[in-house]
Amino acid sequence: MTSQSKRALSFEALTAMTDAGEIDTVLVCLVDMQGRLMGKRFHARHFVDTAHEETHCCDYLLATDLEMATPDGYAATSWEKGYGDYTMKPDLSTLRLVPWLEGTAMVLCDVLDHHNHAPVPHDPRAVLKRQIDRLAALGYEAMAATELEFFLFENSYEELRHAGYRPLVPISGYNEDYHIFQTTKEEAILRPVRNHLYAAGIPVENTKGEAEAGQEELNIRYSTAMLCADYHTIAKHAVKEIAWQNGVAATFMPKWDHRRVGSAAHIHQSLWKDGEPAFRDPAADLGMSDVMRSYVAGLIRYAPDYTFFLAPYVNSYKRFAKGTFAPTKIAWSVDNRTAGFRLCGEGTKAVRIECRIGGSDLNPYLAQAAMMAAGMAGIDEGLTLQAPAAGDLYGDDSAPDIPRTLLAAAEALRGSAMLRNAMGDDVVDHYVRCAQWELEEFERAVTDWEVARGFERA
Repeated sequence: MTSQSKRALSFEALTAMTDAGEIDTVLVCLVDMQGRLMGKRFHARHFVDTAHEETHCCDYLLATDLEMATPDGYAATSWEKGYGDYTMKPDLSTLRLVPWLEGTAMVLCDVLDHHNHAPVPHDPRAVLKRQIDRLAALGYEAMAATELEFFLFENSYEELRHAGYRPLVPISGYNEDYHIFQTTKEEAILRPVRNHLYAAGIPVENTKGEAEAGQEELNIRYSTAMLCADYHTIAKHAVKEIAWQNGVAATFMPKWDHRRVGSAAHIHQSLWKDGEPAFRDPAADLGMSDVMRSYVAGLIRYAPDYTFFLAPYVNSYKRFAKGTFAPTKIAWSVDNRTAGFRLCGEGTKAVRIECRIGGSDLNPYLAQAAMMAAGMAGIDEGLTLQAPAAGDLYGDDSAPDIPRTLLAAAEALRGSAMLRNAMGDDVVDHYVRCAQWELEEFERAVTDWEVARGFERA
């Protein structure tokens, strides 16, 4: 399989467009722990003359929570260390236009130590690169695609914020799964999403209505693992900005209402070797090679270890509910949406494994890296894949549960010898602290439910 290496925008083309006055702004971005774009807006002239070499940012950007607080307890950065700089090194292969913003281009950066220019190990792109390199040493290339689910609401972000995010009214009044008439009403948002992303060099396949009122799905063509994560991150950012431009709000929160279906980010994975699908054996049952069977066995064996990277927040675990198309069991099956892992494309060149555990709030770099580490462990250990499960797995007591709380996932991550070996103690401990802080904030928070229940009654 030849990886997609053609740039969406060459540096030479950017320079020419800057000279012609067609581009005046370059977004220079890193990807933070939460999978968001953080960075600076450069005048395009300064970027092409100088800043394409490097720029700098505060090192707290890789040690914050969702609200940009600066928690203590991180080894990499702290008040005691003075919150110094990181170097942002633009990866010019990621240059692209941002068609939904006038005169704007974008580049993603690798994050380097300010003093020695070594990669910062807990930078999400660095975490994924490490696993890509480990796979390459075995002769494999990882291919992946993600499905992005999200909700659209009638009101703008500003209106919802001023109203305390109550009430939240979805943009449609009924389940719009595959519904053409309802999604026609939403084309003012989704058509620009598709077309602008495609113009930015992101190979969008389609959008569709999902299985709830106001719920959408965006699908992007499979690619190499790093491109997949880059596409996912930029697409998620674009959805929010294009929604904002149209006076509505989008959320990738996995469970915004306990009575409604949640939003996922399913991850499809396969390995290729020497330009051919290493997961495929036409003579084997279901077309699954021995490599694929061991890889999937590793995904299942170590699923508790990396669940945090698929479900990083307290809210993430509220999505795991029976009868909602979100899985509750660690098991694999053939084309069965009640399982945590679904075999797709059986018997064909496109045979692959879909992980359905991840929520729409995951960071695609970290999620893919953790799954690749687990799959490689399965190959290295020669794990045997059990027979696929069948039927309604929501009621299957023989299959192990997906960790049901962030606390359980954090403890499994902390104790994972597999991930410590694959990622390094510094990376694992960094993200364990991230999970701990999320739990501490949750324990301190006074919820609407507590106030309504106890204000006059307690």
